This record gives sequence, C-alpha cells and structure tokens, in this order.
Amino acid sequence: MKELKYHLLSLLVTALVAGSFISSAELSGVINPFSLTLLRFSLAALMMSPFIFIRFERIKIARKVFPRSLVMSFFFSLFFICMFEALTTTTALNTGTLYTLVPFLTAIAGAAIFKQKLSPKLLLIYILAAVGTCWVIAKGDYSVLLALDFNYGDVIFLLGCVSMVCFSLSMKVLNRGEESLVTVFCILIGGMVWMTLAMIVFQQPLGWEALSFNLGAHMMYLALFATLASTYIIHKTTIVLGPTKVMAYIYLSPVFVALFMLLFSGQQIPLAVYPGILLSIASTCLLQIFNRQS
Repeated sequence: MKELKYHLLSLLVTALVAGSFISSAELSGVINPFSLTLLRFSLAALMMSPFIFIRFERIKIARKVFPRSLVMSFFFSLFFICMFEALTTTTALNTGTLYTLVPFLTAIAGAAIFKQKLSPKLLLIYILAAVGTCWVIAKGDYSVLLALDFNYGDVIFLLGCVSMVCFSLSMKVLNRGEESLVTVFCILIGGMVWMTLAMIVFQQPLGWEALSFNLGAHMMYLALFATLASTYIIHKTTIVLGPTKVMAYIYLSPVFVALFMLLFSGQQIPLAVYPGILLSIASTCLLQIFNRQS
C-alpha cells in the first residue's frame, strides 16, 4: 500500500506521454527537432523557475545537481530529438511498435547494473506485454504488423529508445537524495544547453514563428504536461519503484492513445482491439508483481 501512490503516478505519466505522441506527430517536420526540443525545455523551465528562485536553498542545491543533470538531460534530449526526427520519415505505428522495446531493454540493463534477476517467467511476461501492445497498435489486424516496412526513421527512433533506457537508469544511479523539483529543473536547463550546442554545431535556425495557434497549443501540452509534469513524476517514481517497474507501464501507452482518440476524436475502439488491451493490462500488472524492487 505504501507504493500504491507511486504506481498511480506512473499510470498518470504514461497517459501524459501517450498524449505527447499525438502532439509530437503534429509538430514534426514543421521546425527542426533541435529547435522544437529547445522550445519545449525552455517553456517548461520558465514555468518552473519561480518555484526554484523563490528559495535560496534550492539555488544552492541546483549548483550541486547541475553537473549530474547534464548526463541525465543528454539522454532525455536525445530521445526527443530522435522522436521528432523519426516522425518525419516513419509512422506513428512503427514508432509505437519500437517503443515496446523500452521496458524489456530497461529490465536487461537493470539486471546488469542493479544485480536484478531476470527469470524465464519474467521474459515470457515481457513478450506477452509486447504482443498485447502491438495488438492494440495494429488495431487487431496482424497483417498490419507483418507488413511493417522499417526505414531510416525507425533506426533513428530505436536510438531514441536506447536513450530513454539510459535516461531512466541514470536517474536512479545519479540520485543523491536531492529534492525532485530541483533535479527536474536542472535536467530542463541541461537540456537547453545541449539543444543550444546542437543548433550551433548543425547551424539550425529557431524558426519558432512557423508555429500557428493550434501548433502552439500542442507545444504547450508538450512543455507543461509531457515534459515538466512527466519528468517530475518519473524522477520521483523511479527513485521509489526503480526504473524497471516504472518503464513497464509503457505497455499501457497505446491503450491510453486509443482512449484519447475515443474521448477527443470520437474514434471508436474496434472490438478486435479489446483482447490486446486486456493482455497489455494483465501483463503490466504481472510485471509489477514479479519484478523485484530495484
């Protein structure tokens, strides 16, 4: 019961990230990925700054956390760059399918770093969870998955998935017990540093004037909910539950996407999708039960 709050928070952040795939697809190709990610981090950091600068102790802590946050923010930034870049040449179906690798890769890496056991039973559950997720993504039509044509964009997004694994693990490894609010702020500032350097090296323009009101609303969602709120929640839950348990909730991401499309776009969920939804939910619950505490 003590961990219930953090499991509920993990569910919330899964829903927030699921919504980010919809907004990211709208924004991809409009502006270069470096500039989009810089704007995303800048808006989130701006909203958070009053809570940091209002207390001098938090400024002192930030100075100590910032060097470590540069490592975490590097992996975090790389994931978003890969997402925006990949979606210019590949589909949401492909990226959603590849994203199912993140929990399994996190479990493998966690087993190596934190000396966790990865039993055959757990491996089977991971496979079932991936099957359930892909079932939802393909809307119950296995021929869609068989017809997937992976391309350069998918290779880019696969790199992003590996980066997300590294980001999750680094939050656990580099944690020294500092206040999550300060750590998240430093991660955002670190992301701004990496994005600014990337734009200078690759000579990319800002191009923010290309954002319409509708696209601006998508960017505000990414900044406020999918970046600021989700990063804060992921940091707190990863420290308590461990990266393996937190990343396991990714298997529910397509379920949330389907629900959002039903609620906000009126797109009905086909009956063929429901077995995949049930399999994803059941597998995620089993992963929480059988994964050892990190």
